[in-house]
Amino acid sequence: MIQGKVKEAMEAKGVTIRQMVTMTGLSSGTLHRARGEQFTKCTVETLAAIAGALGVKVKELFEEKIEGWEGQ
Repeated sequence: MIQGKVKEAMEAKGVTIRQMVTMTGLSSGTLHRARGEQFTKCTVETLAAIAGALGVKVKELFEEKIEGWEGQ
């Protein structure tokens, strides 16, 4: 299962959705989806825009969790 970490990354940087709209050119709806349970519907381009605005790598915006695996 892929779990998004966009919300956590934005909070760590102290960036609001309104600021991200300006920084990325993405709509607020897209950013809300990226921050929530619809994260997996985001395109790589969307994640790249978010990562660039936050100064992080795309891979820092999600993590893979394997159910039943203790090494998570």
